Amino acid sequence: LSFPSLRPHRPRRMDLDALSNPIGKDPFAAIDAEEEPAVEEAQSNLVHIRVQQRNGRKCITTVQGLNEQLDLKKIIKAIKKTHCCNGTIVDDEEMGQVLQFQGDQRDNVLKFLLENELASKDKIKKHGHG
Repeated sequence: LSFPSLRPHRPRRMDLDALSNPIGKDPFAAIDAEEEPAVEEAQSNLVHIRVQQRNGRKCITTVQGLNEQLDLKKIIKAIKKTHCCNGTIVDDEEMGQVLQFQGDQRDNVLKFLLENELASKDKIKKHGHG
């Protein structure tokens, strides 16, 4: 005798690929393709000032996106002297030349760039809080 209610239950297997994209194509692919160059172009014109945590209380400030025609060595030297911190220029394949300073110098670098008219206020993006 076989009782149908006593048969072991086997769960059905679902195709997870079909769930993630049931149509088979990305409905926003055309919109994303149109917006990407505009976003990258807008980001490339900005000067980014970031702080990166090293270890413990130590951190560094990075500045990227400055005009290539500026003399970065003179900028580094002036900021180092006025704000009593060390700094260097790092060459990066993706981001080009990046300025690095010891400590959280975001406000000092922002003030320096604006006072010397090296970049306008709307072209500078200060990342992080504070």
